[in-house]
Amino acid sequence: MRSTFCGAGLGLALLLAAPLGAQVGHAPGSSPYRDIFPGKSITAVVGDIGGDGGRIGVGPHNGRSYGLRFDIRIGAPVHFAVTVAKADVERFVVSADDSVASRKKGPVDQGLTMFEGAMQLNVTGKKTWHRLAPFIGMSVGYVDGGGLPAGAPADSSGYNFGGKFYLSPAAGVRVFLGNHLHLRFEARQLFWKLSYPISYTIEPAAEPSTDPDNPNAVLPNGKRDEWSGGRELRVGLGFAF
Repeated sequence: MRSTFCGAGLGLALLLAAPLGAQVGHAPGSSPYRDIFPGKSITAVVGDIGGDGGRIGVGPHNGRSYGLRFDIRIGAPVHFAVTVAKADVERFVVSADDSVASRKKGPVDQGLTMFEGAMQLNVTGKKTWHRLAPFIGMSVGYVDGGGLPAGAPADSSGYNFGGKFYLSPAAGVRVFLGNHLHLRFEARQLFWKLSYPISYTIEPAAEPSTDPDNPNAVLPNGKRDEWSGGRELRVGLGFAF
């Protein structure tokens, strides 16, 4: 009798477990998840940079970028990447000695060279979901800006963007077209610090103010730095190996 009850109990347990097991997971052929076998990739990227160049517009903004990115997987969900890029953007020229109405000119061309390292967290780890691999990331980079192009308006202030470090948080998704080829879509925000010359805090020689409470200096409050940058939307074609 005891063995009969034990056998019946085991049979009931198996009957209950069968439908529960059918509800959990997917058959290998129908699973929405696929392994990403290669751990390295190289991606050609192009981007659109926005922004306004800071409160007086002399910072680089509004243009196109293009470059190469190399990724290596250093853990199931984590990538390390390096990117080298160029950007063709624009900026305004503000001559501190000129009159208020005529001191801002442009925009003029501004070239940038960008080097950065990034850590990327892959939301789905080493797998894709319906061929999608979403991610978030953070980059730390160094950007170098060239001087004004030939024929640009004269700049009595001598402002130069120069070279500086920047930060760029990002989010996006890779769309796998096969085991080795993927598209990359990424939204980034660039943050760099603009430092202005002291001439921006001095009354312009062409139009000094006669009202001490209403100065005509480019920066009447005397604050000579600010964080600026702009959003960047990137697309890329990558090859994994």
